[in-house]
Amino acid sequence: EALRLPPAGANRLGVALAVAAVVSAAAGGPLFWWAGRDRLNEQPSGDGTASGGRLPADQVVVGEIPRQPPAFVERQTLARLAGAAGSGRVAVVCAVTGLRGVGKTHLAAAYARERIAQGWGLVGWVSAESRGSLLADLARVAERLGVADPEGDSAESARRLRDHLGTRAREGLLVFDNAADPGLLRPFLPATGGTQIVVTSTSRVFAELGAMVDVAAFSRAESLDYLEERTSLDDPDGAAAVAAELGDLPLALAQAAATIAGQHLTYPVYLERLRQAPVAELLAGVPGGDYPHATGPVLLLNVTAAEDGDPSGLTSRVLRAMSVLSAEGAGRGLLNALDDQTSVDAAIQRCVAWSLLAWSVTGHMVMHRLLGRVLRERDHAAGESDAALGLALSLLEPRLFSEDQAWARRDEGSDLAAQIEAVWHAGVETGGPALVGRALAARSWAVRQFRVAADLTRAIDLGERTLAAAEQVLGPDHPDTMAARNNLASAYQSAGRLGEAILLFEQALADRKRILGPDHPDSLGSRNNLASAYQSAGRLGEAILLFEQALADRERVLGPDHPDTLTSRDNLASAYQSARRTDEAIPLYEATLADRERVLGPDHPDTLTSRNNLADAYWSANRQGEAILRMKTALADRERVLGPDHPDTLTSRNNLAGYQSAGQVVGAIPIFERILADREQVLGPDHPDTMAARNNLGSTYKSAGQLSKAITLFERTLADRERILGPDHPDTFWSRNNLAFAYMAAGWVDKALTLFAAVLADSERVLGPDHPDTLAAQNNLAGAYHEVGDQVGKSIDIFERHVADLERVLGPDHPVTLAAQDRLGQEKDFYWRY
Repeated sequence: EALRLPPAGANRLGVALAVAAVVSAAAGGPLFWWAGRDRLNEQPSGDGTASGGRLPADQVVVGEIPRQPPAFVERQTLARLAGAAGSGRVAVVCAVTGLRGVGKTHLAAAYARERIAQGWGLVGWVSAESRGSLLADLARVAERLGVADPEGDSAESARRLRDHLGTRAREGLLVFDNAADPGLLRPFLPATGGTQIVVTSTSRVFAELGAMVDVAAFSRAESLDYLEERTSLDDPDGAAAVAAELGDLPLALAQAAATIAGQHLTYPVYLERLRQAPVAELLAGVPGGDYPHATGPVLLLNVTAAEDGDPSGLTSRVLRAMSVLSAEGAGRGLLNALDDQTSVDAAIQRCVAWSLLAWSVTGHMVMHRLLGRVLRERDHAAGESDAALGLALSLLEPRLFSEDQAWARRDEGSDLAAQIEAVWHAGVETGGPALVGRALAARSWAVRQFRVAADLTRAIDLGERTLAAAEQVLGPDHPDTMAARNNLASAYQSAGRLGEAILLFEQALADRKRILGPDHPDSLGSRNNLASAYQSAGRLGEAILLFEQALADRERVLGPDHPDTLTSRDNLASAYQSARRTDEAIPLYEATLADRERVLGPDHPDTLTSRNNLADAYWSANRQGEAILRMKTALADRERVLGPDHPDTLTSRNNLAGYQSAGQVVGAIPIFERILADREQVLGPDHPDTMAARNNLGSTYKSAGQLSKAITLFERTLADRERILGPDHPDTFWSRNNLAFAYMAAGWVDKALTLFAAVLADSERVLGPDHPDTLAAQNNLAGAYHEVGDQVGKSIDIFERHVADLERVLGPDHPVTLAAQDRLGQEKDFYWRY
């Protein structure tokens, strides 16, 4: 709906917008322009780039590089910056520091634009104000250079970028803008290579990183030239008075010039209005202000002028929302929920005309950090902070999508998480309980988003901070705090940090049963999650008991067809399969698949999971033909519904390859090599699924007699699993076991015996004497002693204990027990894994 104003108001609005448009056009456009992220190799004209605005084909330019503002003053500081950056310092060659609003960012941007024009191979712009923005922007640079972590972990991408730049000889530039903490930057700075590093900051502590270039305010002569060009007023004395009042601060001068030109004011009239602004009333009581006394009123004059021209209040709401959203900008679509699109567009254009917002070439709107801070302080003084933060959350909350879309929409999710963090740090913690609860719920969504999108570094970092904030603000027993605890535990489990995950899941279950009751859906969910963590840790007895209890409770409380009940049924089947109880697992899998197809539909992700799991259970039960047919269907469905690169699709492809290549060792090698390459590309080298693919390829090499390749892969996988999952993770045990087999095949008997003995001792200690993996470790150590020849006595001693344990755990008539009895009686060569 269009703005509805009385004729006089409409006339005034039309005149104001026309004047603003003329002033903006005469000045060369709005004050601040940003070049876009992940840009194409083309630069809009007017920035001094080479080849008439075309970038060289092999040039990479990434980030929100500010364009040259109107009446840009190319100060002598730019030459000093160039000299410092080219001084040959290895790590950080330059740190640009100074007061807020003096033009540090535009100075660094001018240097970046020069390097673009000179054809440097890399010019990257990174927002270093927070860890989240730092990692996100470094990941974008890494992606453009082709060195990003395919799994999507931002921290790993940043480390890969550092290592790549350390070996990159070609000239390049990386700018870290608005840095606050040297400790955040230091791990990601290359120590060698041809890439220059520029840091902009208000803190002089960055002097420890490199050469210092101080940026002061304009000289008085520079201020006068700037004001004359922007306002077209021939009044040097008046301009000098304004410059003196504003301390020659570039940002303040820019805002003043926009107001003077936009409202056709003289310098004396502008000064009178400036000095009458109620500074004490509007900006009192907020600690930490570090901009000059007069800057706030200068900025607020522009804000007031823009707001007064829009009696609907929409311009005010646009500015209020932008002041608490990310300083990196927000997409137009985020603000469209404020009103109809025509009205929102008009309000945005009004803000642009008054130099309060700027467009980026990617369509993002950006507000200068200092202006955002002034607006937040105004709201704080007026008691309106909660309203501004609530408004921003109202724009974000409808855009938070479900977890089943997290992988496909991971870039969008990362941007939403950045907006959520910006709102939180804008002052949510001091708000009312309802506001804090909404913000914590949004942060918890971001934790789950990062976890499902496999960005585990950011999931754990944000999860830990969210839990700490919830415990402090809401208390340990609040439902949102318990949810935050559960989310962090899930992130720990996904990262293989099972000890920490289990402790949090146990606490979450106890707290929810005590506070919410044992039948509350959240309590039932916690019981299921704890059982899953027990299963991941190899504690199958405890896992099965909890899964059985969770299934019975969910059937009683939620009903047999509830999606959570179906999940419990599938989880219990998986635990039975892990315990080699396939006769019990398969009927559960079959029933769950049928129910999910009926309740959720044949293409629901949970239905696809059931299809995959049932095929795998058939294979475990030696029903190979059915398993292959089922897995082919599961793979085709996942490729069609989820896409060829989804982690679940890769799992189905891996399983099918394993089934089809059974007994065909030579033909299996290229299949597993391709699977490993796919997982390294999509998930990254440290993802648990990638390590499993590396292990599988190593086993295939060993079966084909290529022991050197097998040992190399097994040793790498073991080292990676010890580093990432920990020395006591069940997958780590099996890597140690597989390496021992390879050592034995290569004739390295002493190494093999040492590893086999360690696996058995560790399995008994961590998993318990009755765990299937422990029983398998007994078998393997006995077989190794049998191979040595002169250690048959030890072999028989261990294997007699092994048979006794199997008779006790599985029963004397179980096929596995009967096979072990036969091997013991015949003393045959045996190498097998349950």
